[in-house]
Amino acid sequence: MNKILTILGPTACGKTTFAAHLALLLDGEIISADSRQVYRGMDIGTGKDLCDYEIDGHHIPYHLIDIADAGERYNVYEYQRDFVNAYDDITSRGKTPILCGGTGLYIESVIKGYEFDGRKLPPFDSLSIGLKIDRDLRREKITRRLKARLEEGMVNEIRGLIDNGVPVDRLLRYGLEYKFVTQYIIGELQYDEMVNLLEIAIHQFAKRQMTWFRGMEERRGIPIHWIDCALPLDERLEIAKQLWQNKIAGE
Repeated sequence: MNKILTILGPTACGKTTFAAHLALLLDGEIISADSRQVYRGMDIGTGKDLCDYEIDGHHIPYHLIDIADAGERYNVYEYQRDFVNAYDDITSRGKTPILCGGTGLYIESVIKGYEFDGRKLPPFDSLSIGLKIDRDLRREKITRRLKARLEEGMVNEIRGLIDNGVPVDRLLRYGLEYKFVTQYIIGELQYDEMVNLLEIAIHQFAKRQMTWFRGMEERRGIPIHWIDCALPLDERLEIAKQLWQNKIAGE
């Protein structure tokens, strides 16, 4: 069975930074598992943070980011197809594929090989590592990150998408930042109301992510090795490296 290293966890736990450093350590490449980062032009709101893929002068290759136009429909079946293509490309060059993201359905659909639209995907033998973050720290990071994204121009980014013809109803269906900021832009919410409601929604989203991951582990047979985000980065990387080496050695 094809092996893959998976990094998952709730929003604001630092998945991308951790996965990128791990990729540098393991000569790997990242396959994104984020249902919104597939869209071009949706950068600040989805937290692409592409600078995280640049480490000490090294560029960490990433896949399945910016592969569809904003406003298009992109579903889990298409994700499975694109994942397999990215996986085959990475492994054909002798690199380590690292699946990283917070969209539980996307992650689980490739690990378990779920069948959609009559297309059979083989399951993958995943070493799944979850980043565990204290709830209060997670709430603090979510609040701080939302403020930073607003200061970086998230409202203007979404206003630009509307000006470029992305339908309002499509942005509303993308949820979270795109839903609430769009409601503000079209006059349904006041600015402070938008910020408050969005912050609450992101906290609720993080809880739903953790509920999904617990379901993967407890009910759907996907073991997850949890690493505490409070540990220094070097310690977390060493733990993950050792787990992966044991995995490929068959232990």
